[in-house]
Amino acid sequence: MELAKNAGATITVPPHDTFWGGYAGYFQDPDGHLWEVVWNPQWVIQE
Repeated sequence: MELAKNAGATITVPPHDTFWGGYAGYFQDPDGHLWEVVWNPQWVIQE
């Protein structure tokens, strides 16, 4: 999120803990696209 902000994005919802035990935040890039950044500790990728 900090990298996006430094590149000109606007933080629309600051990063925060979620009710399901993860972490999420939202920003809008300079072109107007909205992005969600999420971390979910229960999501494990099987390789």
